[in-house]
Amino acid sequence: MLVVGLTGGIGAGKSTAASRFAELGAAVIDVDAIGRQVLAPGGRAEQGVIDAFGPAIVDAHGHIDRAKVAAEVFGRPDRLAALEAVSHPAINAELDVQIQELDESGEVQVVVLDMAVLTESRLGQLQSGRGYTQVVVVEAPEAVRLPRLIERGLTEEQARARMASQATDAQRRAIADHVITNGGTPEELAAAVDRVWVALTSS
Repeated sequence: MLVVGLTGGIGAGKSTAASRFAELGAAVIDVDAIGRQVLAPGGRAEQGVIDAFGPAIVDAHGHIDRAKVAAEVFGRPDRLAALEAVSHPAINAELDVQIQELDESGEVQVVVLDMAVLTESRLGQLQSGRGYTQVVVVEAPEAVRLPRLIERGLTEEQARARMASQATDAQRRAIADHVITNGGTPEELAAAVDRVWVALTSS
């Protein structure tokens, strides 16, 4: 079973590409969703994050308030690193379980890990050896990404700040096995994903 890491900057079209991979038969795991899951009540990282950050980030019920955590770490690399030191191992542990279950099912040939911070982290790099072995990067020009983000409700300033906080296109390309450029129509993106799918499944 092939495990693929799929990443791209905000607004580049990574999630749309992930949907196309799913249509082609891949099992897509939303790593951002697992990140929310491990911080949820009873999640793998809940208590560890509360221990690291203290009562300032909990809600009235004693559980993590994700908005408070976001405010705590935004623009503060040291606090973000403290969060990731607890949450990322928990995410990888959950990924390992899910990938093993898919492998044992014998029903899936390709698993795609849809993840925003592949380049900036060790998410998806699993000690078991079940992590991704191919990297697919979706990219789009800033002039295309910016209007997409504004359509989602961000201000131009917020959109630029989000893009600036992520890895650069050059950093993502440096680790990519396949690069999909998404500056055109949805049909062109689907065709580009199809071409990468053929390359992945025929190698």
